[in-house]
Amino acid sequence: MNPADIRKVYALHELDEKEVMSSPVEQFRIWWDDVLKSDIDEPNAMILATADSKGVVEARTVLLKGFDTQGFVFFTNYHSTKGRHLEENPHCSLLFFWKELERQVRITGCAKKITAEETKEYFLSRPEGSRLGAWASPQSQVVPDKKWLESQFEFFSQKFSDGHIDCPPHWGGYRVVADKIEFWQGRPNRMHDRIQYRKEETDDWIIERLAP
Repeated sequence: MNPADIRKVYALHELDEKEVMSSPVEQFRIWWDDVLKSDIDEPNAMILATADSKGVVEARTVLLKGFDTQGFVFFTNYHSTKGRHLEENPHCSLLFFWKELERQVRITGCAKKITAEETKEYFLSRPEGSRLGAWASPQSQVVPDKKWLESQFEFFSQKFSDGHIDCPPHWGGYRVVADKIEFWQGRPNRMHDRIQYRKEETDDWIIERLAP
């Protein structure tokens, strides 16, 4: 099938700027609750786009691990490509696409490392295999082959055989502090509803409708 011939009619819901919450986080929470009630696989999957100091952009899927008025949290290896990008250029973008609800949320802002205490608390809640993987994988680096990775995992499995697995110093969380959040609701005839929250210098949120 020719990609240009693929069509989908969006008509499940509407979104009105006069009815949304005054806070984008509260509006996100409402949509998040809707997602959790729906049969959506990995609803916390989001696309993270970053750019290095030269403006070279890369995007990948990461998992949302928490959100509140302070921002949206995810975890990674600080030495990974995304970690190196955010060290050079903290500006980034998050994208949620919940196709079953015909909804999309776009978030732009700056990423800041969370505290070591927050990272440790989450790290210790992870399954043992995931904690070992954080030690075993030099994320984003070129490695000899799969066998080498498996040997690394086995090495750290033996090293931490007592079950006490500390958080690696190169691993932790980021909080994306948003300055703009857009809620997109699919509508017929490509006349989609797009409601944008834009933060002013006073930290107040301005609510605007965007053309689809």
